[in-house]
Amino acid sequence: MFTDFITILDLVGVAVFAATGGLVASRKEMDLIGFGMMATFTGVGGGTVRDVILDRPVFWVEDHRYLLVCLGIALLLYFFASHVQRRYVVLLWSDAIGLAAFAVLGAQLAREADAGPLIAIVLGMITATFGGLARDLVAGETPLLLKQEIYATAALVSAAVYVVSVDSIGVAPLIAAIGAILTGFAVRAGAILFGWSLPRYKQRAGRIYK
Repeated sequence: MFTDFITILDLVGVAVFAATGGLVASRKEMDLIGFGMMATFTGVGGGTVRDVILDRPVFWVEDHRYLLVCLGIALLLYFFASHVQRRYVVLLWSDAIGLAAFAVLGAQLAREADAGPLIAIVLGMITATFGGLARDLVAGETPLLLKQEIYATAALVSAAVYVVSVDSIGVAPLIAAIGAILTGFAVRAGAILFGWSLPRYKQRAGRIYK
Protein backbone atom coordinates (compact mmCIF):
# COMPACT_ATOMS: atom_id res chain seq x y z
CA MET A 1 0.00 0.00 0.00
CA PHE A 2 2.78 2.42 0.91
CA THR A 3 4.63 1.58 -2.32
CA ASP A 4 1.51 2.45 -4.30
CA PHE A 5 1.20 5.70 -2.36
CA ILE A 6 4.82 6.63 -3.16
CA THR A 7 4.29 5.89 -6.86
CA ILE A 8 1.14 8.02 -6.95
CA LEU A 9 2.87 10.77 -4.95
CA ASP A 10 5.76 10.72 -7.43
CA LEU A 11 3.49 11.05 -10.47
CA VAL A 12 1.34 13.73 -8.85
CA GLY A 13 4.41 15.67 -7.73
CA VAL A 14 5.86 15.56 -11.24
CA ALA A 15 2.53 16.70 -12.68
CA VAL A 16 2.20 19.59 -10.23
CA PHE A 17 5.73 20.82 -10.79
CA ALA A 18 5.36 20.39 -14.56
CA ALA A 19 2.26 22.57 -14.34
CA THR A 20 4.24 25.31 -12.62
CA GLY A 21 6.77 25.13 -15.44
CA GLY A 22 3.97 25.41 -17.98
CA LEU A 23 2.50 28.40 -16.16
CA VAL A 24 5.86 30.19 -16.24
CA ALA A 25 6.12 29.39 -19.97
CA SER A 26 2.69 30.96 -20.49
CA ARG A 27 3.70 34.11 -18.63
CA LYS A 28 6.83 34.33 -20.81
CA GLU A 29 4.73 33.70 -23.97
CA MET A 30 6.87 30.76 -25.10
CA ASP A 31 6.10 28.43 -28.02
CA LEU A 32 4.99 24.82 -27.65
CA ILE A 33 8.58 23.52 -27.48
CA GLY A 34 9.29 26.05 -24.73
CA PHE A 35 6.28 24.80 -22.80
CA GLY A 36 7.53 21.22 -23.09
CA MET A 37 11.03 22.13 -21.96
CA MET A 38 9.86 24.22 -19.01
CA ALA A 39 7.42 21.55 -17.83
CA THR A 40 10.06 18.82 -18.15
CA PHE A 41 12.85 20.80 -16.47
CA THR A 42 10.61 21.54 -13.53
CA GLY A 43 8.91 18.17 -13.29
CA VAL A 44 11.98 15.95 -13.30
CA GLY A 45 14.87 18.32 -12.42
CA GLY A 46 15.06 17.73 -8.68
CA GLY A 47 14.58 13.98 -8.96
CA THR A 48 17.30 13.77 -11.59
CA VAL A 49 19.83 15.46 -9.30
CA ARG A 50 18.77 13.15 -6.45
CA ASP A 51 19.21 9.99 -8.54
CA VAL A 52 22.61 11.08 -9.86
CA ILE A 53 23.82 11.74 -6.30
CA LEU A 54 22.50 8.37 -5.12
CA ASP A 55 24.05 6.66 -8.17
CA ARG A 56 20.74 5.01 -9.02
CA PRO A 57 18.96 4.79 -12.41
CA VAL A 58 17.41 8.16 -13.28
CA PHE A 59 13.71 7.66 -12.69
CA TRP A 60 12.35 9.18 -15.89
CA VAL A 61 14.78 7.20 -18.04
CA GLU A 62 13.56 3.99 -16.42
CA ASP A 63 9.87 4.91 -16.60
CA HIS A 64 8.69 6.98 -19.58
CA ARG A 65 5.40 7.82 -17.87
CA TYR A 66 7.07 10.78 -16.19
CA LEU A 67 8.04 12.37 -19.50
CA LEU A 68 4.57 11.72 -20.87
CA VAL A 69 3.04 13.41 -17.83
CA CYS A 70 5.29 16.47 -18.28
CA LEU A 71 4.60 16.76 -22.00
CA GLY A 72 0.88 16.17 -21.52
CA ILE A 73 0.68 18.94 -18.91
CA ALA A 74 2.69 21.24 -21.20
CA LEU A 75 0.30 20.61 -24.10
CA LEU A 76 -2.74 21.17 -21.90
CA LEU A 77 -1.44 24.46 -20.55
CA TYR A 78 -0.35 25.66 -23.99
CA PHE A 79 -4.00 25.69 -25.00
CA PHE A 80 -5.70 26.49 -21.71
CA ALA A 81 -3.30 28.54 -19.53
CA SER A 82 -4.99 31.74 -20.72
CA HIS A 83 -8.12 30.65 -18.85
CA VAL A 84 -6.24 30.90 -15.55
CA GLN A 85 -6.79 34.50 -14.48
CA ARG A 86 -4.13 34.76 -11.76
CA ARG A 87 -1.37 32.52 -13.03
CA TYR A 88 1.29 33.63 -10.55
CA VAL A 89 -0.96 32.86 -7.60
CA VAL A 90 -1.73 29.42 -9.02
CA LEU A 91 2.00 28.95 -9.63
CA LEU A 92 2.86 29.77 -6.00
CA TRP A 93 0.30 27.40 -4.50
CA SER A 94 0.97 24.58 -6.96
CA ASP A 95 4.67 24.92 -6.23
CA ALA A 96 3.94 24.76 -2.48
CA ILE A 97 2.10 21.45 -2.92
CA GLY A 98 4.86 19.98 -5.07
CA LEU A 99 7.53 21.25 -2.68
CA ALA A 100 6.06 19.46 0.33
CA ALA A 101 5.32 16.25 -1.55
CA PHE A 102 8.67 15.97 -3.33
CA ALA A 103 10.59 16.56 -0.10
CA VAL A 104 8.98 13.47 1.43
CA LEU A 105 9.44 11.46 -1.76
CA GLY A 106 13.12 12.36 -2.03
CA ALA A 107 13.73 11.51 1.62
CA GLN A 108 12.02 8.13 1.26
CA LEU A 109 13.95 7.18 -1.88
CA ALA A 110 17.18 8.17 -0.13
CA ARG A 111 16.24 5.93 2.80
CA GLU A 112 15.58 3.06 0.38
CA ALA A 113 19.09 3.60 -0.97
CA ASP A 114 20.42 3.15 2.61
CA ALA A 115 21.35 6.81 3.03
CA GLY A 116 21.62 8.03 6.62
CA PRO A 117 18.93 10.26 8.17
CA LEU A 118 20.77 13.53 7.57
CA ILE A 119 21.54 12.65 3.93
CA ALA A 120 17.92 11.60 3.41
CA ILE A 121 16.70 14.97 4.70
CA VAL A 122 19.12 16.92 2.50
CA LEU A 123 18.24 14.88 -0.59
CA GLY A 124 14.56 15.42 0.17
CA MET A 125 15.18 19.16 0.11
CA ILE A 126 17.19 18.90 -3.12
CA THR A 127 14.46 16.86 -4.80
CA ALA A 128 11.89 19.46 -3.84
CA THR A 129 13.78 22.61 -4.81
CA PHE A 130 16.06 21.97 -7.80
CA GLY A 131 13.27 21.61 -10.36
CA GLY A 132 11.83 24.99 -9.41
CA LEU A 133 15.31 26.48 -9.38
CA ALA A 134 15.93 25.28 -12.94
CA ARG A 135 12.53 26.60 -14.02
CA ASP A 136 13.14 30.09 -12.68
CA LEU A 137 16.72 30.35 -13.94
CA VAL A 138 15.78 29.26 -17.47
CA ALA A 139 12.86 31.71 -17.46
CA GLY A 140 15.11 34.54 -16.31
CA GLU A 141 13.15 35.09 -13.09
CA THR A 142 14.41 35.46 -9.53
CA PRO A 143 14.25 31.90 -8.15
CA LEU A 144 11.75 31.38 -5.33
CA LEU A 145 14.69 29.77 -3.53
CA LEU A 146 16.44 33.16 -3.36
CA LYS A 147 13.49 35.24 -2.22
CA GLN A 148 13.24 36.39 1.38
CA GLU A 149 10.19 34.34 2.37
CA ILE A 150 10.65 30.75 3.55
CA TYR A 151 11.00 28.28 0.67
CA ALA A 152 13.77 25.71 0.97
CA THR A 153 13.15 25.66 4.72
CA ALA A 154 9.62 24.35 4.10
CA ALA A 155 11.07 21.47 2.08
CA LEU A 156 13.64 20.84 4.81
CA VAL A 157 10.88 20.74 7.44
CA SER A 158 8.79 18.34 5.37
CA ALA A 159 11.70 15.93 4.83
CA ALA A 160 12.86 16.18 8.45
CA VAL A 161 9.41 15.52 9.90
CA TYR A 162 9.13 12.43 7.72
CA VAL A 163 12.55 11.00 8.48
CA VAL A 164 12.34 11.69 12.22
CA SER A 165 8.80 10.32 12.44
CA VAL A 166 9.74 7.05 10.74
CA ASP A 167 13.29 6.46 11.96
CA SER A 168 13.18 7.90 15.48
CA ILE A 169 9.56 7.74 16.60
CA GLY A 170 8.44 4.67 14.65
CA VAL A 171 5.38 6.17 12.99
CA ALA A 172 3.97 4.14 10.10
CA PRO A 173 5.49 5.46 6.83
CA LEU A 174 2.14 6.29 5.25
CA ILE A 175 0.95 8.30 8.26
CA ALA A 176 4.36 9.96 8.57
CA ALA A 177 4.31 10.92 4.89
CA ILE A 178 0.87 12.51 5.10
CA GLY A 179 1.78 14.40 8.26
CA ALA A 180 5.08 15.59 6.81
CA ILE A 181 3.46 16.83 3.60
CA LEU A 182 0.83 18.74 5.54
CA THR A 183 3.48 20.24 7.83
CA GLY A 184 5.74 21.34 4.98
CA PHE A 185 2.80 22.78 3.07
CA ALA A 186 1.63 24.67 6.16
CA VAL A 187 5.08 26.25 6.58
CA ARG A 188 5.19 27.31 2.93
CA ALA A 189 1.58 28.55 3.10
CA GLY A 190 2.50 30.72 6.09
CA ALA A 191 5.37 32.19 4.07
CA ILE A 192 3.05 32.97 1.14
CA LEU A 193 0.22 34.41 3.24
CA PHE A 194 2.10 36.12 6.04
CA GLY A 195 5.60 36.65 4.64
CA TRP A 196 7.31 34.32 7.13
CA SER A 197 11.07 34.43 6.75
CA LEU A 198 14.22 33.51 8.65
CA PRO A 199 16.61 36.21 9.91
CA ARG A 200 18.88 37.30 7.09
CA TYR A 201 22.53 38.27 7.14
CA LYS A 202 23.04 42.02 7.24
CA GLN A 203 26.02 43.46 5.40
CA ARG A 204 28.41 45.36 7.67
CA ALA A 205 31.92 46.73 7.43
CA GLY A 206 34.70 44.25 7.98
CA ARG A 207 37.05 44.59 10.93
CA ILE A 208 40.35 46.30 10.24
CA TYR A 209 43.35 44.51 11.76
CA LYS A 210 46.63 46.33 12.45
